Amino acid sequence: MLADRAGLPRFPYHPDPLATGSVVAAEVVCACCRQRRPFTYVGPVYAVEELARVLCPWCIANGQAASMFDAQFTDADWRVPEDVPADVTEVVLRRTPGFDGWQQEQWLHHCGDAAEFHGCVGAGELAAFPEAVEHLRSDLTGHGWPADQVEWYLQALSKDGQPTAYLFRCRHCGTHLAYSDST
Repeated sequence: MLADRAGLPRFPYHPDPLATGSVVAAEVVCACCRQRRPFTYVGPVYAVEELARVLCPWCIANGQAASMFDAQFTDADWRVPEDVPADVTEVVLRRTPGFDGWQQEQWLHHCGDAAEFHGCVGAGELAAFPEAVEHLRSDLTGHGWPADQVEWYLQALSKDGQPTAYLFRCRHCGTHLAYSDST
């Protein structure tokens, strides 16, 4: 797993936070463990204290940062399917690096578990994951979008701009899922 590079902790629901940009190679004296670390978490932190770019991934993985600061790294304002155990949601919220989105981030689920986050994708990258494209198409159609507008939107997705899609993979069956947003 790529996230094991340089001794980074393993995150079951965010396997490569270096590739997704949630963790960067930048030295930090962690506000939680007070150790000098070679990597910094740069994703969202939901806490009373301002904790931008001051936490190490080790304190996120072991739960110390969440405990010390009553922090979450993904906003809990998304629907979790009833078949997903509460402890899974707890791991995603409090022991997994989050990611930045244009609007409110969501964590996708499949097979009674949270899915792995694999990063932002545009139309070009998404083409390699037809089931994720179909997931997006179904979601947009379900919101009443006409077919021609859905197809235009899917082709307009941009990895580095907007609208963008967020790619996930089921940890059990390998199905790829995605959702999208923009400002």
